[in-house]
Amino acid sequence: MTQTQEVIHAVGRRKTASARIHLRPGDGKITVNKREFAEYFPTLSEQGYIVQPLVITGTASDFDIYVLVQGGGIAGQAGAVRHGIARALEKFKPEFRPVLKSAGMLTRDSRQKERKKPGQPGARKRFQFSKR
Repeated sequence: MTQTQEVIHAVGRRKTASARIHLRPGDGKITVNKREFAEYFPTLSEQGYIVQPLVITGTASDFDIYVLVQGGGIAGQAGAVRHGIARALEKFKPEFRPVLKSAGMLTRDSRQKERKKPGQPGARKRFQFSKR
């Protein structure tokens, strides 16, 4: 198994979004759902959030990343991609684990939307109280 030909697969999740990551050695190109990275995630805050694992490990221009992401909204998808990239980097080089773990990138953010309760307008919201 040579590292020049190796492709690492990982899955990242956040809210209801799920991202499949294909990481291979390259020159730093990121493709999301067959579209350019900057086109799919237009805001700089999302782009910076996603590349955090690459920046923290110093491998920003060492890998080509192909991402298939589905479900959820833009923020959830960005979190799923970040989680998947961190897991793929850990698979590629186990020495990255302490750095990624201390930054909290390997932990799946398990917060989900709370369900709406019957007879009420929302998950937590209640109808206005009327004394009479």
